[in-house]
Amino acid sequence: MSKKICFFDIDGTLWDAKGTIPVSTISAIRQLHKNGHLAFINTGRTRAFVHSEDLLGIGFDGIVAGCGTQIEYNGEFIFYKKIEDELAIKTVETVKKYGLKPILEGKDYLYFDNEDFGDDPYGEFIKSDMGDNLLSIKNNWGKWEFSKLSCATKSDHTQECFDELSPYYHFLVHNPEVAEFVPLGFTKGTGIQKICELFDTDIADTYAFGDSVNDIDMLKIAGTSIVMGNGTDVAKKEADFITTDILDDGIFNACKHFGLI
Repeated sequence: MSKKICFFDIDGTLWDAKGTIPVSTISAIRQLHKNGHLAFINTGRTRAFVHSEDLLGIGFDGIVAGCGTQIEYNGEFIFYKKIEDELAIKTVETVKKYGLKPILEGKDYLYFDNEDFGDDPYGEFIKSDMGDNLLSIKNNWGKWEFSKLSCATKSDHTQECFDELSPYYHFLVHNPEVAEFVPLGFTKGTGIQKICELFDTDIADTYAFGDSVNDIDMLKIAGTSIVMGNGTDVAKKEADFITTDILDDGIFNACKHFGLI
């Protein structure tokens, strides 16, 4: 089999909601390497939010992060789309004006304001997970570095916010309470295209593994799209193959099915 490039989402694909990575998943990715294939993380998380030693210790060749806005290969950044300062300020002012609560996501830091999230479980998780790499939005006003953002969208004016910022972003709506704002022209799919250009690889020789709405773009563009059994219905509609659940050896079984291992 010729060299293939495999792209893996993190949440719901490589690990579950508790951060559990199946032993079979680790085995499959390491066998991919032994068979001469490449393996990349492809995530909506920005690089600052990808730091688990258990995850990185699997041995990926690189990371497509922030929905294609950041690309790392062999430990070095080869691409980074920073949101320019003027647009960054406009963005934060606009989401706050409409009552949305932002988390700014960069390659080195995440930014949010404690008062926006209070005792919210996700806010508490971000604080404990990020440590010193989580900074205040208001205390670093206009000095942020970020390539995308996520917002808590419990507001009666969410659509108005989307409308005002639509010349600059597209929106990945996970549910009525959470949405990602990604710069126009960037998706997990464009990240795959850039990697293919780097390695002079036909996109037909790529495999994408995902489970949710923010995986749709990479599932559509990859040569072969694989959705986890625990994935959402909207993701499964884009699948060439639906594998078993993440904790039921989903990645291993799919790699075996396609002869990658």
